[in-house]
Amino acid sequence: MRDPLPFAAPDISALAKTLSREIRALETAPGHVQMLNILARAAGHRNYQALKAQHDAGGRLAAPAPPVDHLLVERTARYFDASGRLASWPAKVSQQRLCLWLLWSRLPAETDLTERQVNDRLKAGHLFGDHALLRRDMVDMGLLTRNRDGSVYRRTERPPPVEALALIRQVPGPAG
Repeated sequence: MRDPLPFAAPDISALAKTLSREIRALETAPGHVQMLNILARAAGHRNYQALKAQHDAGGRLAAPAPPVDHLLVERTARYFDASGRLASWPAKVSQQRLCLWLLWSRLPAETDLTERQVNDRLKAGHLFGDHALLRRDMVDMGLLTRNRDGSVYRRTERPPPVEALALIRQVPGPAG
């Protein structure tokens, strides 16, 4: 006899959207194991095995990771060219933030940088010619700190949101 495995989703609307998108993408109706994986991913787990592993012996389910808005990630990834450079600045703030997180990920951790070094890295990572906008927005968003006179910048170490992590994994870094 199998032990029952509780199932919970933090957002029923996100669950429905993910289920619909994943099932529509299939050529045939999903089998049992495929459906278990689809359900688990829709609830924010990596797959069914990850959901099962998070379930402890006491019958409680650990909180799943928040679900990734894959559509937002896909739409944001289109702003980057094949070399991983930001080709244009998105109009939507949610996409701008994801772009900044990706650029943040390319800055060295726990390293003091001059303004020129930050500018050079940002110039190498985008194509629309406004590194100052990117630098200011990264500071405003708390992704970079700078000293009072602006001579020393440092990447702020904190975990990126799930969509930013997905974008970072999807978009290649610029060559060179």
